[in-house]
Amino acid sequence: MLIQYKKDYEKTAMGLLSYLPDFKNIENLKEEISLNQEDNDFVLFLYRNKQNNVVGVLGTQMTDKFIIIRYLSLAPGFREISYEKDIFAELKNEYPNKRITAVPEYIDLLKAVEADG
Repeated sequence: MLIQYKKDYEKTAMGLLSYLPDFKNIENLKEEISLNQEDNDFVLFLYRNKQNNVVGVLGTQMTDKFIIIRYLSLAPGFREISYEKDIFAELKNEYPNKRITAVPEYIDLLKAVEADG
C-alpha cells in the first residue's frame, strides 16, 4: 500500500532513502526530506507490504499530466520485481489520469515492470 509521506514517517523515510547513493550524504538527505515537505510538485510515498511494514520509499514529481518517478528505494530483503510491480500498479491506480514516466536511471525498470505486468 502506498501512503503519502508525513512528518511522522521522517526517520523511516530517511533510513530508506539512505540506501540510495545520492542520499548517503546527510545534507542531501535533509534537503530531499525538506523538498517533499514543502507544498510543491515533489511527492514522497512510503510503501507498506502485506505485513504492514514500511519497506520502500518512492520519490515522484507531479505535473498536470505526468508522474515522474525520481527514485525508488526498497529495504534489503525486499528488492524484488514483485514489490516494484506492486508499487507502480498502486501508483497507476491512485492516479489513473496521469501518465507515469521516470528519470533516465529508472526508465528501464519502469519498462521492465510494465512489460512484465
